[in-house]
Amino acid sequence: MTAAQLAEKVRMLVLDVDGVLTDGRLYYGNTGEEFKAFNIKDGLGIKLLQRAGIPVAIITGRSSDSVLRRAGELGIEHLVQGREDKLTALRELCERCEISPQDCAYMGDDLPDLAAIQAAGLGMTVADGAGAVRAAADWCSEAAGGAGAVREACEFILVAQGHLEQLEGDYR
Repeated sequence: MTAAQLAEKVRMLVLDVDGVLTDGRLYYGNTGEEFKAFNIKDGLGIKLLQRAGIPVAIITGRSSDSVLRRAGELGIEHLVQGREDKLTALRELCERCEISPQDCAYMGDDLPDLAAIQAAGLGMTVADGAGAVRAAADWCSEAAGGAGAVREACEFILVAQGHLEQLEGDYR
């Protein structure tokens, strides 16, 4: 099957954070605070996907207040932080949501994401993802992580499911 055919069946998009929703860099302040930069275009892509009835979830190996805040701003209800075993976390998330990993698109960028990418119905990665991850993924963005790659992924799914044109029309 082509990536577009796999995208037609996606019922949920699951995202990694560092290297996907961000560029993977970590910024630390002098008093211990951590900073992450999120791309606003990715946020709109997530909102468009949600408006089409496709929920978005996050599974990340790190725990961060900034991720909790961004997930809240975007209306992401399923947030799993501090989980290095992404495959187990994906299976648990799918069980809670009463869907199969085959019903999901999973977008990651590095080796901890590899098994989840392979288990998902549509494995996705970013242009600057690790070589093994790019080789295993069904689809790869043109943009790097944190630079609009998630927006690209959202639009790819929306086009495959025939929703993008109508959603864009809401802005005209």
